[in-house]
Amino acid sequence: MKLMTRLHVNLGATVLALVSLNVCAATAPDTANTELIKRGQYLATAGDCIACHSTPGGKPMAGGLSLPTPLGPIVSTNITPSKTHGIGNYTQAQFNDALRKGVRVDGQHLYPAMPYTSYATVTGDDAQALYAYFMHAVAPVDVTAPATDLPFPFNIRLSMAAWNLLFLDNKPFVPDASKSPEWNRSAYLTRGLAHCSACHTPRNMLMAEDLSHELGGGDVGAWHAPNITSDANSGVGGWREREIVDYMRFGHVADKAQAAGPMAEAVDNSLRHLTADDLRAIATYLKTVPALRESADTHPVYAWGAAADDLNSIRGVALPKDLNQMTGPQLYDAHCATCHQARGQGSFDGGLPPLFHNTALGSTNTNNLVMVLLEGIQRHTDSSEVLMPGFKKTLSDQQFATLGNYLTKNFGNPKAVVSAEQVKTLRAGGGSSNLVVAAQAGMGVFIIVIIAAIFAFTRRKRRIAHGPK
Repeated sequence: MKLMTRLHVNLGATVLALVSLNVCAATAPDTANTELIKRGQYLATAGDCIACHSTPGGKPMAGGLSLPTPLGPIVSTNITPSKTHGIGNYTQAQFNDALRKGVRVDGQHLYPAMPYTSYATVTGDDAQALYAYFMHAVAPVDVTAPATDLPFPFNIRLSMAAWNLLFLDNKPFVPDASKSPEWNRSAYLTRGLAHCSACHTPRNMLMAEDLSHELGGGDVGAWHAPNITSDANSGVGGWREREIVDYMRFGHVADKAQAAGPMAEAVDNSLRHLTADDLRAIATYLKTVPALRESADTHPVYAWGAAADDLNSIRGVALPKDLNQMTGPQLYDAHCATCHQARGQGSFDGGLPPLFHNTALGSTNTNNLVMVLLEGIQRHTDSSEVLMPGFKKTLSDQQFATLGNYLTKNFGNPKAVVSAEQVKTLRAGGGSSNLVVAAQAGMGVFIIVIIAAIFAFTRRKRRIAHGPK
């Protein structure tokens, strides 16, 4: 009897141990998968996916953001793992095709507003990590983003197949054995996930990156992404590596620049979350990019200007009845001096930058100056808020031009010019691409040729029908 009792006890303990082992195995975290997802999250942050695939106040990665392009607005898609509205049914291979080739699961082509031309360099291992993150760590959102509706002929997505043949290099990144591991890491990030060239490289007539001027400056809607090559005047050649790192981490560098517009979003959503090693690597790489200089940049764009006080000239002077006739000092006194001080030196604590030694006023391309005046700056960091009000609803195009020219002449590059027509164009979202005109003209010619061919064919058919029997 004791033997049977002992046997039952031992069997019970064995079963209990096996059950406990199975429960632990079932509930123990899959360390390898957890690490893969964590790495995928970091890579998605480096790629700044959330910036384009989320709307202000909306669900992360649910799409629906209208991205202005010279061809018309392109609406970002839902990339959550929703099986009905997102990418939840994508296989790894289908995910790779969208990421690196710009081809959706239904075979339709994506527009290169999704920077798959840069993401094409992503390695297979990193694509696997990204897939794991999107499928297992992003919350599914069952909402369909509005469809992109570009004007004819750009609404023909099949045309992107021909565009890809011309401009897409979908080979993964291959390290340069002659370079250091740090340089290769930075080249991989800069050319790939960080997709710096997508904004900072000019586009040709077919909206492809002009790689002969890589990182030499490009337009992003109404904003201008400046030259970030190693040139000392036009680019970042005069910046110390520490300053480039600080700019990516904090969005400003004293006596150099501060981030606004799309660059501020890149800092807030992506760059400031990268590791110190990766930020140093990117800075190292940018210092090696072949220098490209604008002939107008006779000094470093950040080195123009000095403190100046012209406000005594307007003391006791009445404002004109026509406010469009207000002078630069009057406009500055009314809208800028309270924060940036009478001499343009910025706030005492350094929170508001000086207007001299400032790339926004030192560049001959004044689009960013106009856009900051129009829209202001509003950034939220982990510990503070950066706020400058915009005056879009307050000032007229002419007043913006007068104020802008006053700022550049007194605190920046005197050769930089702001025009009322420029302000009007930027207020409306920026100019249209020559490609639109060219394509529409080309399609017009194509239609004329088709009509002429139909007419000739019909006429020939009639001749045959009424010809000699």
